[in-house]
Amino acid sequence: MKQMYFVAGTDTGVGKTFTSCVMLKAAEQKALRTLALKPVSAGCDLVELANGKTQWQNEDALALMEHMSVKLPYVQVNPVALEVPASPHIAAALESKTVRADRIVGYCRGAMMTPADFVLIEGAGGWRVPISPTETMADIAKQLEIKVILVVALRLGCLNHALLTAEAIRKDGLEIVGWVGNRIDDQTMGYEDLNISTLKSALAAPCLGILPYTKGQAPSSLVDQIDLDLLTVS
Repeated sequence: MKQMYFVAGTDTGVGKTFTSCVMLKAAEQKALRTLALKPVSAGCDLVELANGKTQWQNEDALALMEHMSVKLPYVQVNPVALEVPASPHIAAALESKTVRADRIVGYCRGAMMTPADFVLIEGAGGWRVPISPTETMADIAKQLEIKVILVVALRLGCLNHALLTAEAIRKDGLEIVGWVGNRIDDQTMGYEDLNISTLKSALAAPCLGILPYTKGQAPSSLVDQIDLDLLTVS
């Protein structure tokens, strides 16, 4: 059975992409065909393609493409690529573009028809980041009716951010099947063990792993830090 998950973060900059890449490589080690999508990105560079045309590309989407085993064209991985590194609704307005959840969900479902065993759909920013004046990233996950993996940045304030995000996800009718703690810098969080223990208790979902701070380290080197088997029993 195909495993499909929406990767949500407690905020922007919490390491959703890096964590997703680690999970993709961990799944590949289990002989699973892996696929990942970044349906909305804000903060892109204009890249000249081999055919002479240009295309806006996002570094997070490119990282997912590098670490997934199933190959798709860039536009299927990241159908909405916005230039400005801002909240998607602001970036879209600055480019006079309309972003709609139902249209993005259609793109996702089309790409998800590609044969794969383990599929991740990575959000942009936090759970409630707006994609338009009337919709948020949560609307995409809700319309997909997909289970959620939560990435928590291990830093001061993470308890509040994680619990509020989990509350919002469950209020929206979706299930959190696991969470990953990510150390986003080389500063040791005060009372880290106690904070992690609190998260394990309060989030009421399996902790799939705690990732160390690894500047420049390849995601493939951390697959032993993630236990994807916990997803199958949730």
